[in-house]
Amino acid sequence: MTSSPSDKQSYPCPGLESVFFGSVCVCVCVCVREREREMALSGVRVIELAGLAPAPFCGMILSDFGARVIRVDRTKVTMAMDSLARGKQSVALNLKSPQGVAVLKKLCIQSDIVLEPYRKGVMEKLGLGPEELLKENPRLIYARLTGYGQSGSYAKTAGHDINYLAMSGLLSMLGRSSEKPYAPLNLVADFAGGGLMCALGIVLALLERSKSGQGQIIDASMVEGAAYVGSFMWKSRSLGLWNRPRGENMLDSGAPFYDTYQTSDGKHMAVGAIEPQFYDQLIQGLGLDAASLPPQMSFSDWPELRQTFARVFAEKTQAEWSRIFDGTDACVTPVLPLDEAGSHPHNRERGSFLMDAQDEVSPRPAPVLSRTPARPCLSRDPVVGEHTRSVLEEYGFDPAHIEQLLSAGVVECNKAKARL
Repeated sequence: MTSSPSDKQSYPCPGLESVFFGSVCVCVCVCVREREREMALSGVRVIELAGLAPAPFCGMILSDFGARVIRVDRTKVTMAMDSLARGKQSVALNLKSPQGVAVLKKLCIQSDIVLEPYRKGVMEKLGLGPEELLKENPRLIYARLTGYGQSGSYAKTAGHDINYLAMSGLLSMLGRSSEKPYAPLNLVADFAGGGLMCALGIVLALLERSKSGQGQIIDASMVEGAAYVGSFMWKSRSLGLWNRPRGENMLDSGAPFYDTYQTSDGKHMAVGAIEPQFYDQLIQGLGLDAASLPPQMSFSDWPELRQTFARVFAEKTQAEWSRIFDGTDACVTPVLPLDEAGSHPHNRERGSFLMDAQDEVSPRPAPVLSRTPARPCLSRDPVVGEHTRSVLEEYGFDPAHIEQLLSAGVVECNKAKARL
């Protein structure tokens, strides 16, 4: 893939330009001075204990905005399961060894943040609980990201996103009419209520530490995080938005003007024309006569109206409907597959997606800060144990001690294999 000078467009973040390779935006630094400018979390050191999904996402957020994130992996692991390792370093430790625990303790007490995703009590058994570490480093922020939190009868119980979503109350509201509750991927509890909320807690604790000089413990429960993300559900019940059964309300696929419709080429359009003025533009774009249709908010007529919309949307392709509705306030947009999102003109113009050194596309960090924007690392993800030696040296381990740890199998150093 190649790019020409005409492909370049200005990027919203200072010091970066968007270069398009095919249809995907690649963000590149354009001057050394801007590259060296600090990001919001520059200088913050994070020890992330390797886990799945929520904690790695939290660590990637911190890394994207400038934190130094060191992921602690297990030894004798051939491949990391962390697909959210952008910008991180990897140290491989054998935590079944007392020496390995001692190494981790030294890393933790010399860092700003410890991010751990284990069940309640695991770190305490290792002698690395927050109370012990905070005694040695009172400024330490100890983030504990779990499904059910550090207290309560479920604190030590296993679970996944669907379980946390169910316990939050939100799952009961998700799904089509007359169907069972439906979990929307693992986005709500794992990532929104888990990783993102935990990152917010860490940033809040860092802000408070700048005033008090003291660290603290963050108890991030994915059940509570998911419920908090869904606060609108609780706070809007008095408005009558959720009085009808699941899947029959305005925002849960009950309303025909808030749904998706298949086009003649098998693709889909998303419709969100709630307000009357937007609904009028939807009807106009569809070429329908408003006088021949039932009132927008006539619940009993919604099934018939949905059939009308479905019939009309099926008459044109997605591209044709996009041309009709682009530039209007009808709130109608194409449903874009992941591999097409980066090529949409709006997303291209903003540089909303990145391509890394492995030609993998992912979203640009959000939100965009005007002075200290995120500058995500575009190089490959770390190999397990790739940075063990360099990190230990930085944290004060002398070379002879590192060699002893390597010989004893307490730590591992691995090198990335060349990609031919």
